[in-house]
Amino acid sequence: MQDNELVILYEDNHIIVVMKPQNVACCPDESGDDNLFDCVKRYIKTTYSKPGNVFLGLVHRLDRPTGGVMVYAKTSKAAARLSEQMRTGGFEKLYYAVLCGVPARPRATLENYLRKNSLNNMVYVCTQTEEGAKFASLEYNVIGQKGSLCLAEIKLHTGRTHQIRVQMAAINCPLYGDMRYGGENAVKGKLALWAYSLRFSHPTTGEKLRFEIEPPLGEKPWNNFDIKV
Repeated sequence: MQDNELVILYEDNHIIVVMKPQNVACCPDESGDDNLFDCVKRYIKTTYSKPGNVFLGLVHRLDRPTGGVMVYAKTSKAAARLSEQMRTGGFEKLYYAVLCGVPARPRATLENYLRKNSLNNMVYVCTQTEEGAKFASLEYNVIGQKGSLCLAEIKLHTGRTHQIRVQMAAINCPLYGDMRYGGENAVKGKLALWAYSLRFSHPTTGEKLRFEIEPPLGEKPWNNFDIKV
């Protein structure tokens, strides 16, 4: 991504909260593509004339196709404390997703066991006893409908790879644009998954913080819904 595309929602000496664009990796990966992590490091180095290597702590992730709110730590102490919050459930992450189809229940908790196949980078619903099985839980709430599409708010209880995509596809309501998991119900387009809200406690002051950013409302399929954050 271009450095002038960086959107900063909040910054102090300990943390920086930014918007992750869709289809940009949140950290370096095997592709070698430019990514948000390196972009933020360049911003800090340039803005504050930092010599040498700039510290930046990755404390949570968003999949490449997913956009929304991310926080990075600017000190090792902040990184350790935020990582501990992640481990103990101190982070609350809320997503908007546009689904192809409408769930039978407008609001529910989904619980599954998931396993990842590292060879094809796919995640599958499995039984509890299968090797590599990990428990996955989320809540969804349908808050809008337009034809065969619906808008759902989703709260993660666990943070598994591709979790929202796999669990919603398992109830025959795949995400809009999810050609990987959507099967015959998928609609081609940019994946409609957006991390719109992030809550956590400040790593040094303990203040309860919440950051929100709306999805790209002018783009399909978001423009089918009246979304306010």
